[in-house]
Amino acid sequence: MPSRLVVAVVAVLALVAGCTSGDGEPPAGTGAGATEQAVPRSPSERLGLSTGWGPSRAELDRAARKVGRLALPELAGQVVVTRYAGTRAPTELVRRLHLGGVVVFDDNVAGPEALAGSLRRLQRGSGRGWPLMTAVDQEGGLVQRVGGAVTAYPALMSAGAADDRRLTRWAHRALGAELTGIGLNVDLAPVADVTVGAADPVIGSRSPGSDPGTVATHAVAAALGLRDAGVVPVVKHFPGHGSLTTDSHVALPVQTRTVPQLRRVDLQPFRAAVDAGLPAVMVGHIAVQAVDPGVPATLSRPVVHGMLRERLGFDGLVVSDALEMAAVRGRREPAVRFLRAGGDVVLMPVDPAAARASIVRAVREGRLPRRRLEQAATRMVALLEHRAATARRGAAPGSAAEAARKLSAAAVTVVAGPCEGRLVEGPVVPLGSSTAVAGFRAAATRAGMALGRVDLVKPPRPERTGNRKKDRRRLRAWRRAEPHQVVRGTPVHLVSGGAAPGSGIVVATDRPSVLGGSAAAVRIATYGTNPGAMAALVDVLLGRAEAPGRLPVEVSGVERRGC
Repeated sequence: MPSRLVVAVVAVLALVAGCTSGDGEPPAGTGAGATEQAVPRSPSERLGLSTGWGPSRAELDRAARKVGRLALPELAGQVVVTRYAGTRAPTELVRRLHLGGVVVFDDNVAGPEALAGSLRRLQRGSGRGWPLMTAVDQEGGLVQRVGGAVTAYPALMSAGAADDRRLTRWAHRALGAELTGIGLNVDLAPVADVTVGAADPVIGSRSPGSDPGTVATHAVAAALGLRDAGVVPVVKHFPGHGSLTTDSHVALPVQTRTVPQLRRVDLQPFRAAVDAGLPAVMVGHIAVQAVDPGVPATLSRPVVHGMLRERLGFDGLVVSDALEMAAVRGRREPAVRFLRAGGDVVLMPVDPAAARASIVRAVREGRLPRRRLEQAATRMVALLEHRAATARRGAAPGSAAEAARKLSAAAVTVVAGPCEGRLVEGPVVPLGSSTAVAGFRAAATRAGMALGRVDLVKPPRPERTGNRKKDRRRLRAWRRAEPHQVVRGTPVHLVSGGAAPGSGIVVATDRPSVLGGSAAAVRIATYGTNPGAMAALVDVLLGRAEAPGRLPVEVSGVERRGC
């Protein structure tokens, strides 16, 4: 074949081949009327980041440009969020390590106004052009880290007991408005774990219940309410802690369920959260045997990247559970391993300076790509800027009291005793922890309920017999004798755990499972000791209100789930 003909044939074949892409469609920039070059990818697209969980593409791009200009030590510090000591703003710590934010606990709170002022000073003094993450673990019930600064709420199980999605969202919007008002922009809540009930030692009433659908409904509703108020909700603890019998604060829990079982139960609420477009998920320190045996989920790429990002399609911010917990303590470079697994926010490492140094070292040694670090920081910065641009004005401390009361009133559950009318006659005597008793007494006083008392009574002093030796012995025994309690009224036992009494009125103020072990004629669950819960309890005892709640978990030993 002549050489010119060969060249011509090759040119024609090349032209034909160039007219289609691998999937049979014309390649970008070709075809009739094509006059423009393919649009170059934006900064966040080059990082592989997607929208649909909060920030827009423009917000992601803006964050990516800012993050891209950071020096490596600054970039490493940006993904670390730590706790701090004292009530003063930890400005020097944040600036020195270029930390991404802080987590507030009770010992940082000197009052709502003082905390708000401290957080304002911290934001102003952080030395960067985007917001710091100011986070709190404010679930309600037993987990309320700034309880003295905002309205106290019942545990999230109250939402499952009330089972009113709109009420759950509204109540959490009110809580979020208070958090926003004092300068907190992230709540490490709600819990989306499906509890197994009494066998679950960690989650319990922190969960909406034991039915995956109920948990999904109310975890998502609570998160949406927080988001409505301008607070970033962090749904936790992926891939589910409610069926485990080991506390990750003290050891590594092992999840033995198969992947299909996890899909049917534990993962349902997290899938619902992803489908709802929620912005953040916390990964728990849980070894998933069917996926990555013996490795905490926080450090496992098959769990974080494989299950959460790929299977569930979550593109948002992934936060670790606290890295100071025993389940990961002693593991080498947990911050680096979490980032390599696909996580974004390194939460509460034992030593934030050491965590930052380990990240810097891993990037310089080629064990952690800088691009992976930029992905994490860009998600974080973009979400905080998005939140700042869309947040509503916050509300004053205490403004959510009515919302908390309504949630508690809708949740009160009577599993034994009359369903209408007065449940008690005459004076009552609250017994239990000092906090619970004080809350009940305050609610009872406001409602005009008669309160009895507890007397400490000793037997009468022994009379003299004339036998001096015998009289001295009897007198010494009398003086050593401990007085016994005499309850002057109907006892109302406010029980948060352990064995419940078998008489009087028994009230479960935390886990309702304690009601199953009591034979008391009247047994009630309130899911909290907050003022709203105690007010609702008093109204039910006086017959002024019904108890509309139903147990959202199975409780062995009770005849009914509610009225």
